[in-house]
Amino acid sequence: MANIEGRLQERDAWLALGLIPDVGAATFHRLVQALGSAEAVLGAKAEALEQVPGISQQIARAVARFPWRDALDRELRVIETRGLGLVRFGDERYPELLAAIYSPPPVLYLRGTIQPKDRVAVAIVGSRKATPYGSAMAEQISGELAERGVTIVSGMARGIDAAAHRGALDAAGRTIAVLGCGLGVTYPPEHAELADRIAAQGALISEFPIFTPPKPGHFPRRNRIISGLARGVVVIEAGLESGALITANYALEQGREVFAVPGQATSRSSSGCHQLIKAGAKLTEGWEDIWEELEPQLTLPTQAGRDVTCASPPLEQDEILIVDTLEAGPLQIDDLIDRTQLPAGKMASLLLSLMLKGMIEELPGKSFAKRLRPIKHGV
Repeated sequence: MANIEGRLQERDAWLALGLIPDVGAATFHRLVQALGSAEAVLGAKAEALEQVPGISQQIARAVARFPWRDALDRELRVIETRGLGLVRFGDERYPELLAAIYSPPPVLYLRGTIQPKDRVAVAIVGSRKATPYGSAMAEQISGELAERGVTIVSGMARGIDAAAHRGALDAAGRTIAVLGCGLGVTYPPEHAELADRIAAQGALISEFPIFTPPKPGHFPRRNRIISGLARGVVVIEAGLESGALITANYALEQGREVFAVPGQATSRSSSGCHQLIKAGAKLTEGWEDIWEELEPQLTLPTQAGRDVTCASPPLEQDEILIVDTLEAGPLQIDDLIDRTQLPAGKMASLLLSLMLKGMIEELPGKSFAKRLRPIKHGV
């Protein structure tokens, strides 16, 4: 064991354990919790692994016999060659919303970047056989949310997923695609250019080893990550058997908001959406319906009855410009853009950041004002 621990970084040990085909997320966490570390699991004999509750003899033997050193070397070479990233559960870069779900992915493969602003994310999912109406709604809603600083999460599938990603990209916003295969596989193959755009303005994410092919059993696992990364899931055009409903169910289990865009009453492609609405999902006609539910989650609580003395969070130069401009009184976003000469896409992101920092507030009529007493942090 000393040799193994001496050669392996913790990240590499987690990666090696995740390469074993019989080890899913739940099994991974169960083994690491029982033995104390991924290194200990890799160095354990089958007999010891069998003593862990929930670990069958078959899994124990598969783990003990797996040639993980060779597999790890191959995987690390490909990661380096392709310029991919790895984020381990417990790392500070690991998405905080995803970390809170049941059996979070132990390791995320990453092409692109995960940024702190991605904590304000909405997932948009739906049919692979989207109608023009469904695609237009996905592009419109995702674009309008992206303009306001919301990261759009989807699965890069044909239809609604692709339309949601494109809507965010065309609005110069951020988007994250969660794959049901490894990052070394482009699926569907016609989305190679879309994948490049997503990586440049967000990230491609997978929990699967790099060359894992797409298989039917992978997509429910992918769907739990899609909902886990987001504060809410919007379903657009989903039949009663649609995989988008699986994502919605995961969202409910994870305590996320669920939204559904209605279609024609007789439309089979929207029957799943109508079922969700009947069950309590919010009927959604535009971005405002989504923001109305999410905004209270993003409003920082005031410290009622306390003398708050901690300093306000640091502001970027452009944020200071906006706050100074609002000194004279409330302004609508178009007026702010005119007075500050900041780009429209960047303005939406900056306003969201300032609201999160408690420096400004949004007023009725979509105008913004400086808070008389900014909310303090660090208490």
